[in-house]
Amino acid sequence: MLIGFNAPTAGPLSAADNLAKIVVGAEAMGFDYATFSDHVVIPTSIAAEYPYSASGEFPAGARAERHEQLTELAWIAAKTTRLRLVTSVMVVPHRPAVLTAKILSTVDVLSGGRLTLGIGAGWMREEFEAVGAPDFDARGTVTDEYVHAFVELWTKDAPKFDGKHVRFSNILLEPKPVQKPHPPIWVGGESGPALRRAARIGDAWYPIGTNPQNPLDSLTRFKTQVARLRKMTTEAGRDPNAVGLSLRVTVFGETAPAQADDGEHRLFAGPAAMIAADMRALRDMGVNSMDFGFGGSTADEVLGAMQRFKAEVLPLV
Repeated sequence: MLIGFNAPTAGPLSAADNLAKIVVGAEAMGFDYATFSDHVVIPTSIAAEYPYSASGEFPAGARAERHEQLTELAWIAAKTTRLRLVTSVMVVPHRPAVLTAKILSTVDVLSGGRLTLGIGAGWMREEFEAVGAPDFDARGTVTDEYVHAFVELWTKDAPKFDGKHVRFSNILLEPKPVQKPHPPIWVGGESGPALRRAARIGDAWYPIGTNPQNPLDSLTRFKTQVARLRKMTTEAGRDPNAVGLSLRVTVFGETAPAQADDGEHRLFAGPAAMIAADMRALRDMGVNSMDFGFGGSTADEVLGAMQRFKAEVLPLV
């Protein structure tokens, strides 16, 4: 199982010295991948509901100064040698399809094939409008079409595409990504449309377990959604096991609530031994990548939390 961590993209920890210290230190500890979140701008007035809080309110702490995701990821690629780099997730409609395919291909080439493309359709209407993205209400269709265009550009010598939102022909995109046929595509989201997208075009499903509308906070709930995914993958004409399983963990440890809303043990709640037991159970059902958000107000505190996790939890997995 690959173990990752969330690299800071906003706030004081995303300053160059702090960011480099955290990411380079985590690579030296043996973590397998870093994740990078995505907002281009933060509107000052947000009516859209944030999917990952009970109130639907975008966290006040997330309204800080923030780096552009792909630029930060490329900067980190130059400071690391082994760490995989995961967009977690890239809001696909925010950037033009051909330009984005080129940026991602460049990152994969210059990093030596270390890019994983986590994708999502987005949730903040106000941000879509601010960056001039296509119609927010069509974001699912736009996302699917853009990703198909990425694959066409990455895998064909003479790429061409004639969709509703993307059209191109008589062009070359070189160099192609190092990874063949293309960088892995992890589909984020917990809803039915997200599961169907993963089933159709994903190399892995990449949910967050704490979406109040689609909670994955117990082993039973997670198994139920994986069964849905396998069924959808079969219905899409693919091998039911073609889509791997990855998971982003934002709440864990002894401060997490002990019970999930369904009355079962809440995944990743409790001491190190219980966290490790949950990781083993998920690994046994096919989860092969798992990343954690390590807290701290300084780079040293974040690295300390990572070191404790490595020393206390991982040996039990």
